Amino acid sequence: MMLDQIKAPLLQALKELAHKPHAPFYAPGHKRGQGIPQPLADLLGASVFPADLPELPDLDNLFAPEGVIKEAQALAAEAFGADQTWFLVNGSTVGVMAAILATCNSGDKIILPRNIHQCAIAGLVLSGAIPIFINPDYDPITGLAYSITPTALATALKRYPDTKAVMMLYPTYQGVCGDIQAIAQLTHQHNIPLLVDEAHGPHFAFHPDLPPSALSVGADLTVQSTHKVLGAMTQASMLHVQGHRIDRERLSKSLQLLQSTSPSYLLLASLDAARQQMALQGEQLMTRTLYLAQEARSKISQLPRLSVLEPLHSPGFFALDRTRLVVKVSELGLSGFEADEIFHQQLGVTAELPTLEHLTFIISLGNTEDDIQQLIQAFTTISQDNYCPKCVAPLQDLLQKWKAELLFVHPSSFIICPALSPREAFFAPTETLPVDQTLDRMSAEWVCPYPPGIPALMPGEMINPAAIEYLQQVLILGGTLTGCSDPSLKTLKVVSHQN
Repeated sequence: MMLDQIKAPLLQALKELAHKPHAPFYAPGHKRGQGIPQPLADLLGASVFPADLPELPDLDNLFAPEGVIKEAQALAAEAFGADQTWFLVNGSTVGVMAAILATCNSGDKIILPRNIHQCAIAGLVLSGAIPIFINPDYDPITGLAYSITPTALATALKRYPDTKAVMMLYPTYQGVCGDIQAIAQLTHQHNIPLLVDEAHGPHFAFHPDLPPSALSVGADLTVQSTHKVLGAMTQASMLHVQGHRIDRERLSKSLQLLQSTSPSYLLLASLDAARQQMALQGEQLMTRTLYLAQEARSKISQLPRLSVLEPLHSPGFFALDRTRLVVKVSELGLSGFEADEIFHQQLGVTAELPTLEHLTFIISLGNTEDDIQQLIQAFTTISQDNYCPKCVAPLQDLLQKWKAELLFVHPSSFIICPALSPREAFFAPTETLPVDQTLDRMSAEWVCPYPPGIPALMPGEMINPAAIEYLQQVLILGGTLTGCSDPSLKTLKVVSHQN
């Protein structure tokens, strides 16, 4: 029976309770806004705080839903094409971690792409699972990592037939989608589940001109950041499951282990509202978003020394999310970090992600025609000679040298099994050494240029010169590192020889 997608049961219940007069003797301590610091009230206004409520009887319980949360999650499952949906208030991070905990015991093997988000590494640390990393398809021309390929996965499954699950990234931060249908078929031939980090793809289910959603082509579990490209509030995400390969009771227990016991109902209600919006207006909103994205793409691609990522149809590049705009700026003689600073500080435009050679922009249902024109004007301005360094060659030489070294050390489809599991390395005795003394030692920490939060080094992995050089160039060209104890990268923590 089709559900009534016009309804927003959780949002409606929160609205009614927020306006119901009563004396509050429960958390939070601001008591429906009465105790909020005035500067915060001045910033946000007074109306939001009466709705900042806890798990009152009218509002159901996130970990044992029987009322409005259960109904809202059922509506979301239908809208996004799942058998069952869980609302997440700790972002997609908690969903990816729970997916690993729900499918892998300590010592079990799981196949993942090497460009997986750091939250998956945290899931490995918590679960004790053994990662089998596949390097994604890498394009030395664009300098971008794409998806894992079916061929690489088939090789990994043949080499490690006792693997318990496969996880893939779909799409990448740059909107690149692999051949997920073929990957799902390969995974299911081994009767194991395909887990998908679909953080950047919750909109795929709502327009035929977007790549297919992970669930529609065979994924068993997918985690989506509803807040990243749809209308939910920051941290509000969803986890979707279909079929019989996922133990749903264990998944629920994993989420209880990881999520806050004081979930924000503002976030939960925003998920309900975002689902309602997409169920009723999704195709219309995505049609407009695709139009705006194409307008930006066509105008920027005509500017000198700029290039826009377009579909390539390589083994690791099966489709492209055209609402994701990726512009290569290195031909201007600027790194992505330098261009990002100019955009943000001088031109009034803020990108989602700067990298060594590119700027990546999320164009979503919230962007306007004015936003697009400002973006086009910013690129027009920065492409002019007075913004560009006189000598482009040194940057290009540096980038080509780094890409050649990285490709040699980690060629496409290369399969890596760390010397220690991330859990063993995380809890092992460590020592801190000058970075030039850490080569061929085992990393005890993860080091991520952030965003996107993809570790260049992770616990249990041997430290190689290409990774160190890449991280050093990120710093030289204006990027930042997270996850490590020394963000300047003068030192690194390594597993002690006594381990």
